[in-house]
Parts: sequence; structure tokens; C-alpha cells
Amino acid sequence: MQIPPRDLALDRAALLVVDVQRGFDDTAHWGERDNPACEANIAALLARWRERGWPVVFVRHDSTSDASPLRPGQPGNDLKPEVTGTPDLLVTKSVNSSFHGSPDLDAWLRANDIAQLVVTGISTNHCCETTARVGGNLGYDVYFALDATHSFDRTAPDGTVVPAATLAAVTATNLDGEFATVVTTADLVR
Repeated sequence: MQIPPRDLALDRAALLVVDVQRGFDDTAHWGERDNPACEANIAALLARWRERGWPVVFVRHDSTSDASPLRPGQPGNDLKPEVTGTPDLLVTKSVNSSFHGSPDLDAWLRANDIAQLVVTGISTNHCCETTARVGGNLGYDVYFALDATHSFDRTAPDGTVVPAATLAAVTATNLDGEFATVVTTADLVR
């Protein structure tokens, strides 16, 4: 999906790095993915945020399912190597929204007078989209870095396979102008 460049007015936005965990590399469990540049784009955003001295939040999914590679205590629960350094906040969760984890993301953002969020991570149409929707509903100015997320192919209720890139395009369509502004990494690193 080609997104036209956006002229952004960012002011100390928090970068949310959602569920960028090793367990998502298990293609036998998750299936085929899109956007092989996702992790490199997240690394570029992390570097730029640290240059600016802006807040960085890592979010980790601690699955409660015995079959999940994202269970605590499993290697798949660990963050990927591109997610470097110490975040200003680490949120752990067992549901889709980063706002429903511990510690309380909304309370932390408000206590630190942060009104803008940039959402990145895995997967585009699940935890990233849900986080963007809840953030928008809570009144944050949300930017969704589409090329710093990735999805997996999914089987629809009728049995057809919906490609990951299609799911990402639908997520971008659902979010833009309603819950968030969909942007690219290039828009954010200027």
C-alpha cells in the first residue's frame, strides 16, 4: 500500500513498540507474513526517538495459552534483537490492547504529559490496530506507522485465505482519519 507523504507536527510523541517478539518468527504457528522491512523500520524509529530524547514504550505480549510461542518463560516471549536499549516504560499484557496491561499505559502517558503516540509492531491488524483504536478513543493523537508493522495471512470464516498485505491495507483504511493518522517511517524520521 502506497501512502502519500504526510507533513506531521510531532511534539514529544511516545513511540510504542508493540509485541516485537521472537515467537512471531515461528511461521509454522503464525503462517506467512508481509512487510519484511518491519523490524528495520522499527529500529530506525527507535534510533530517531533516542536522538530526540523522546519517550519509548516497549509492550510485550505474555500469552496465557499453553500453545503460544509468546508464553512467559519461552524463548519466543523475548523481544527481537532490533528492539534495543532500555525503554522508558515496559508494559506487559495478555490481551490485544496495550492500554489493558501493566503498568497502566494511559496513566503513565498522562502523568508524563504525553498526548501523541506512534504505534509500531506486530501484528498490524491485531494488537497494533487495537492499541491505535483504544488510544484514539482515549483522546490521544495517534500516528500509525504502517510500514513499521506486519501481519500474517489469516483464514476467513468461509475458509478463504486473506493475504497479510490485504489485512494491512484494510487496517490502514479502518484507522486513517478515524482513530489515527496512517504514516510511514520516512514521515517520522525527518
